[in-house]
Amino acid sequence: MSNSKVSNSGVAALLEKVMQELTADTLDDTLEKLRFFFPETLLLGALDLIDRDSVIVYNTPWGRSQYEVLGSTATYAVFPGLPSGGGHTLAYCTCPAYAYSVLLSETQLMCKHVLATLLARRLERCVERPIDADELASVIARQCSL
Repeated sequence: MSNSKVSNSGVAALLEKVMQELTADTLDDTLEKLRFFFPETLLLGALDLIDRDSVIVYNTPWGRSQYEVLGSTATYAVFPGLPSGGGHTLAYCTCPAYAYSVLLSETQLMCKHVLATLLARRLERCVERPIDADELASVIARQCSL
């Protein structure tokens, strides 16, 4: 892996620690730390999504949560807590930016949709929507057809 690539377990673990410190009271301080990990445009884009109430979590009666982010041109499925072998969690988004910048070129740790979801969860700013099994099946079918 070249020096220009940012996806390594040490950086991911450090970012996870910074995210764990995030509360409404420490927001300004934590945003300064997040500038180390993300370009200003990505960070501002994620905060804009949160401000526009674009991070939606569908909660089932049996405790399952499914996340969606309403982007400027489409709606994307976000999977914020995928376990990894390295002791920290991974995230995934169905947007093209994630596929290119995170998976292919490895120039970013995550896209703005994943960052918005992680920040919204920590700040309790997700738009919560209860959902039953049939509605969840429709949401997943819609997300899979993206």
